[in-house]
Amino acid sequence: MAGFTEQQEILVKESWETMKQNVPELSLRFFTTILEIAPAAKGMFSFLKDSDEIPQNNPRLKAHAVKVFKMTCESAVQLREKGEVVVAENTLKNLGSVHLKKGVIDPHFEVVKEALLRTIQEAVGEKWSEEMKNAWGEAYDQLAAAIKAEMKKEAAQDPLAQPST
Repeated sequence: MAGFTEQQEILVKESWETMKQNVPELSLRFFTTILEIAPAAKGMFSFLKDSDEIPQNNPRLKAHAVKVFKMTCESAVQLREKGEVVVAENTLKNLGSVHLKKGVIDPHFEVVKEALLRTIQEAVGEKWSEEMKNAWGEAYDQLAAAIKAEMKKEAAQDPLAQPST
């Protein structure tokens, strides 16, 4: 797969092995980081919008965070093996549709990428390196590109689904 090397795959797999033991905690960290970087993102999640509850205490946030974090990491791990972005449970089409309806735009993907990289850095500690950062960055970019491609397709099919800008 262009852009994602064997060495990057090894780094991603090794770090995922470490993180797997701690998914609920890391997922929450990941989502809390997203909200720290972009507090306005809170309004994009139905289960956070009208709640002043600390995210850590929100069971729906926990469930959603685990789903997103696991999907992102597992998609990264399988990138070379499958030769394409593969996501479990949710199809890419579904992801494209949901992100389009929520009005997700490019800068949002960058926020999530930043939060993901910070979370992984924290999780792997001294194993973190520039190479690992690049490996996860590349894997995430490919997932984001696949979701954005689906959003474009979805928008072309349903002009009403486009967020009003």
